Amino acid sequence: EGDCRSVVRCDKAGIAGTIRLAKVKCPSGLAFDLERQTCDWKAKVDNCDRLSKPRRVKPNFNTDEPVCPDGNLQCGNGECISQAFFCDQKPDCADGSDENACSVDEDPNKADVCNPSECLLPDCFCSADGTTAPGVEGGKLEISNLPMMITFTFNGAVNDENVRVYDKLFHGERLNPNGCTAKATYFVSHKYSNYSAVQELHRKGHEIGVFSITNDEDPKYWTEGSYDNWLAEMAGDRLIIERFANITDGTVVGVRAPYLLVGGNEQFNMMTDQFFAYDSSISAPLSSVPIWPYTLHYRMPHKCHGNAQNCPSRSHPIWEMPINELDRRDDPEFDENLTGCHLVSSCSNIYHKDQFRQLLQHNFDRHYGTNKAPLSLSFDPSWLLANTGFNDVIDDWMTHVLSTYTDVYFVTELQVIQWMQNPTSTAALRDFGEWKENCAVQGQPHCRLPNACPLETRELPGETHRLHTCLDCPKNYPWIQDPTGDGFSF
Repeated sequence: EGDCRSVVRCDKAGIAGTIRLAKVKCPSGLAFDLERQTCDWKAKVDNCDRLSKPRRVKPNFNTDEPVCPDGNLQCGNGECISQAFFCDQKPDCADGSDENACSVDEDPNKADVCNPSECLLPDCFCSADGTTAPGVEGGKLEISNLPMMITFTFNGAVNDENVRVYDKLFHGERLNPNGCTAKATYFVSHKYSNYSAVQELHRKGHEIGVFSITNDEDPKYWTEGSYDNWLAEMAGDRLIIERFANITDGTVVGVRAPYLLVGGNEQFNMMTDQFFAYDSSISAPLSSVPIWPYTLHYRMPHKCHGNAQNCPSRSHPIWEMPINELDRRDDPEFDENLTGCHLVSSCSNIYHKDQFRQLLQHNFDRHYGTNKAPLSLSFDPSWLLANTGFNDVIDDWMTHVLSTYTDVYFVTELQVIQWMQNPTSTAALRDFGEWKENCAVQGQPHCRLPNACPLETRELPGETHRLHTCLDCPKNYPWIQDPTGDGFSF
């Protein structure tokens, strides 16, 4: 029809798995994206002129007899090259096949599977299937005396509108069992952020992480992004946050990728070099027992989940704070085939306040009743603003949880890592030093009237942006090549 809606795909049919051609048609208004192999809004699909996806030549890893000298592997065209050259971002085989089998499962230089005798806290943590809690294996702790940690994470710009939402949920009277205020983590993107508000969140003890400068909408910009791309976006974002929100204590150490589009080994190599401590972009598929956070010294304990995801295959000294998918079924007893959702704001079947309350409580019960893996509740704040009354539901639910349980804590992602590095029973948590910092902060904001700097940059011609900060205004609007706004390139 020429409208890019109808596609034919190879499909396995029946128990015998016979290969057949199956016809698929995208709904009206959508078109099939050949690269991502999914239906998307027509305006976003730019490959309608192509009829098929070219087959990529794969290397020959499985041969009956060894065909290459030790330490070498065979390219698709039969030539042998060193194993070290495979999946290094540079084609070394004449046919380029050494860069075509690089997923977590295929990469010939992939990280080893978990070895608990070598992987020791505080720097390394892993378990065979990812469900074992720290401290339990050696008998130091039991599941019953672990704290149940809940992390609220918010993605995107921090502005006056969503700060009102945050202030309602995290106020001076909402105390964890150790007497400290409930805390959250904010992955801040640059455009439209009010840095005086970011500074105030940090002053109150919340955690600030990075979410990129540009928030580019092209998925490949992230999944296939170069080391320098990730460096400019994430280290640049941290530079902007630290300078204009005046955060000088080195606590901006967490990364979340826009749209949760992971950048493979390039992202994690950059994070290691730039001393980022953790990533929180990888979702773990819905399962009966959730996954605990782990370090990437060893291979991921769950499959790389999501469409066209590019998870890291190599070993990296970085913590991964996985987003366990939420069970969004209205009736969890009825085993309908409904996929999980990673962000609370992506649970597309939640329309009513009572559904939302049930989603929160049911997923809390799933974690609390199994291995007490931290419950990650991730939001796009605009979703909370758009759904009237949903903020009240969270407010009531948090009150209910803290008044019902003595072992539940609303903490930041960094506080989860601090606990995992030093697993401590709930009885001893009242004196757990790392959770006592900025325990219950009093006092006034750093500035009542921030500078509202009207700024431009050559990188965004014709646009004027307001930069709100308690500090002096820079010369230019900070952007990817000039994150300090001083006119120097990054």
